[in-house]
Amino acid sequence: MSLRNESLQHFLEAASLAFGQFAKAGEARRSIGQIFAALERPGAARAGEGGRLPVCAHLDMALSVDTSYASLAGLIEGFKGIEPMLEWHRRTKYDHTASDNFVDGHANAIIIGPGGLEERSDLWLGVTLMAPRVRYPDHDHAPEEVYLVLSEGEFRQGEGDWFSPGIGGSFYNIPGIKHAMRSVGTPLFAFWALLAERPH
Repeated sequence: MSLRNESLQHFLEAASLAFGQFAKAGEARRSIGQIFAALERPGAARAGEGGRLPVCAHLDMALSVDTSYASLAGLIEGFKGIEPMLEWHRRTKYDHTASDNFVDGHANAIIIGPGGLEERSDLWLGVTLMAPRVRYPDHDHAPEEVYLVLSEGEFRQGEGDWFSPGIGGSFYNIPGIKHAMRSVGTPLFAFWALLAERPH
């Protein structure tokens, strides 16, 4: 059995605790349970250095969120421990639904999954950072998804209205649903977990 990087293991324990506390909907809880059960088995570690994009200048503000929840504070500290290893990248597929400042105003990093700190195909665990007043494009994907939001910001599912989960807000995206997000006057920072291979 391969050994997991200590900082990554610490982050995953904090993420399991935080998602477990805030993902309240039934489907979200099932999905998160399966994801973190699968994460008990480490994947293949990625070698090499991480890399930031200019929008990562907003990280310090995004991570200075004031929270009274110990689990969220622990998640932020755990994330700070792995962030230097992450490879931040831009979404290359977008359309007219994105704001004009989208390309330079956002970055995603995969923590676990394709190109992440552990390479695996059964699940993805990642994070999105957006500068203030940026709209992420409408998009969809086959895997179901659970968000855990650590900032102010607005989200949309299908043709529904925009909603604000708030700090510690969590919600579930059914497989294939169109969804989007947009930041307000402060940076948006959110974790997402996708279960790519759902047991039947």
